[in-house]
Amino acid sequence: MSTAIAGVLRRALRVHADPEIAVGMQAYMKTSQFFYGIKTPVRRGLLRDALKKHPIEGQEAYEAAVRDLWYGKSREEMYLAVDLAEACRAYRTDASFPLYEEMLHSASNWDTVDGIAASLLGGLVRSNRAHERTVEHWITDPNFWVRRAALLVHLKHKKETNTALLEKTIVALMHEKEFFIRKAIGWVLREYAKTDPAWVRRFVARHEKGLSPLSKREAMKHLE
Repeated sequence: MSTAIAGVLRRALRVHADPEIAVGMQAYMKTSQFFYGIKTPVRRGLLRDALKKHPIEGQEAYEAAVRDLWYGKSREEMYLAVDLAEACRAYRTDASFPLYEEMLHSASNWDTVDGIAASLLGGLVRSNRAHERTVEHWITDPNFWVRRAALLVHLKHKKETNTALLEKTIVALMHEKEFFIRKAIGWVLREYAKTDPAWVRRFVARHEKGLSPLSKREAMKHLE
C-alpha cells in the first residue's frame, strides 16, 4: 500500500542523495542494498518535516506508513520506518507488537535490529510482561539477529529489568561463537551495571567460565 508520507519522504531522499556518501555507507554495512547516502541528522529532519505536513492519524495509517517505508528499496527507507515507528508515540502500543515483530524477523543487520529490539519491542515488553513469553521463543530462533533481540529488549529497562529472564537468556546464548551475540551480552550487562553493579559483578563471577572474553570485557568495562 502506497502512503502519502512515504511518497514525500522518497522524493526528499532523492533530492538529498549523495552518491559518494552512499558508497561509504554501503561498504560499512557490507551490503548490496541501495543507499541514498543520507546521514542520520538529515534523515530525521526530513521525517520531522514530512510529519508536519502529513501527520499520522490512526493505527491503520501508522502501520501502513511504517510498512510502506520498511519494504522500500533503500536502507534509508528502512531507517525511516524505524524512525517513524518511534516518533509516533501514540501508536507504540500492544496493537503494534505484531508489526514490530514482523520488522524484526525481516531485518538483516544490527543497524535496524537494535532499534527495533531496544526501543520499539523493548518498550512494549517493559509495559506488558505478557510479551516476555514471545521473547523467550526468540532465544531459540534460528536467526541469530532474533536471538540478539532477545537480549537487547532488556537494554533500556533499568530498575524494571526482569533479571531472571535476562539471566536465563544470557546463559542460553553465552556459549555461541557469533560476535553479535557475544557483543550484545556484554552490552546489556554493561548497561544494567549502571543500575545494579553488584548484580552484574555477581553474574559475571558466577558464569565466568561460560562467558566469552568479549562479553566479560564489555560487561565489566566501567566496574573495574
